Amino acid sequence: MRIGAIEGGGTKFVCGIGNEQGVIEDRISFPTEEPEKVMAAIIDYFRNKDVEAIGIGTFGPIDIDPASKTYGYVTTTPKRGWSDFPFLATLKESFDVPMGWDTDVNAAAYGEAVWGAAAGLDSCVYFTIGTGIGVGVYSEGRLVHGLAHPEGGHILPRRHPDDRYEGACPYHGDCLEGLAAGPSLEKRWGVKGSELASDHPAWEMEAYYIGQAVTSTILLLSPKRVILGGGVMHQKQLLPLIRQEVQRNLNGYVQVDAIINDINNYIVSPGLGDNAALCGSLALGVEAWRKSSVNVDNG
Repeated sequence: MRIGAIEGGGTKFVCGIGNEQGVIEDRISFPTEEPEKVMAAIIDYFRNKDVEAIGIGTFGPIDIDPASKTYGYVTTTPKRGWSDFPFLATLKESFDVPMGWDTDVNAAAYGEAVWGAAAGLDSCVYFTIGTGIGVGVYSEGRLVHGLAHPEGGHILPRRHPDDRYEGACPYHGDCLEGLAAGPSLEKRWGVKGSELASDHPAWEMEAYYIGQAVTSTILLLSPKRVILGGGVMHQKQLLPLIRQEVQRNLNGYVQVDAIINDINNYIVSPGLGDNAALCGSLALGVEAWRKSSVNVDNG
């Protein structure tokens, strides 16, 4: 099979070609600019590639309700030009193939469930912590959508007692994304996170906020694995600090071995590394192809 995959991120888009085994055979990336430029680059890449389906995992919020008039749209994003943009319809004008459509972080969760750190499990939660913060939920063998789709990056954490930063989110100020995403690190400390020393107090504060989010996720959803990805999580000192925060927050209340004695294998880095969302988009494309094939057979 030749399946197309699109990962739409806050700073760049990645397109690839892969197969039903999760192997990415070719890829290209380009900056996240105005939608006209991005869509032209996507269409040019897939032209003459003979893909049998395309899976798309993109930044949100997006409309994922097939019954909605704006299904396939990017909705209330602050990214210039993308608000109310008909992403899926624009792509379908050029390619008459089945398409899978979801958020980039849901795609990452799905990729990890199919081929990555949660393979063999029926639930996981994936956090991407980078330019923004997103949360993808895979539960009881399927992605969770609900009324719209999870937007866990915008929950409201307790403020760190030493934090005087007002927050960077244009909608909520000091939500999780506003306090812990990459831009907030730079605005709070005056330099990019990658330039901060590994023992800088920024990382204890970062772990304080992410640890709250993971704790709330465990209490609300009880996933069988928590996966933390994104550019900020490239800071290797963060993961141990976050695990400590989660255990401190839970304080022995959730009496399961995975948290009490084996948290290093419960809160983990992506098994697919930085390919989680692209592989997940590939998996969405495979799923769309299979559903289309079933519908044809039943028709």
